[in-house]
Amino acid sequence: MKKAKSSKRKPFLTDIKTIRRRAREHIERGAVTQGYRGDPTVVVRLLNEALATEIVCVLRYKRHYFMAMGIHSQPVAQEFLQHANEEQGHADEIAKRIIQLGGEPNLNPEGMLTRSHSEYVEGTSLGDMIREDLVAERIAIDSYGEMIRYVGAKDSTTRRMLEGILAMEEEHAEDLATMLAKMDDAK
Repeated sequence: MKKAKSSKRKPFLTDIKTIRRRAREHIERGAVTQGYRGDPTVVVRLLNEALATEIVCVLRYKRHYFMAMGIHSQPVAQEFLQHANEEQGHADEIAKRIIQLGGEPNLNPEGMLTRSHSEYVEGTSLGDMIREDLVAERIAIDSYGEMIRYVGAKDSTTRRMLEGILAMEEEHAEDLATMLAKMDDAK
């Protein structure tokens, strides 16, 4: 029977006394511990831009929900409402993460459009509304992809949150592209 070799490798986890000591340092930082590898100032700025983007999307979707008219408008309006509610959920998640990182969610309506990556385009017809929402979703998809690549392994909690939001934005884009194709086929 072979005897197991004793290993001098560094343990997987920092010793518990060190973890306990570090947890007591800078407790005012809340969730941002010494192990956090991101730049909280930059991440909070990016998240505030994402927050503004989500709020602009909520407002645009809500307008489209109320303004949808025509024979095909009811199912499309319901899709707009569902997307508005999901975008509001994203905004809430983002705001909570900003606070966890020691920042403040910027909900000031002044400058909201300049902080937002997407635009607020009302659209005049049902097709225009769908197109504008699809453009906004595509902007969000690219923006979230870049944010995810930026935070990478430096902030796994923010990355996972953004990945979840990105997946939903991709689903929204697919829904809108399908609706637009159906409308084009009906012409």
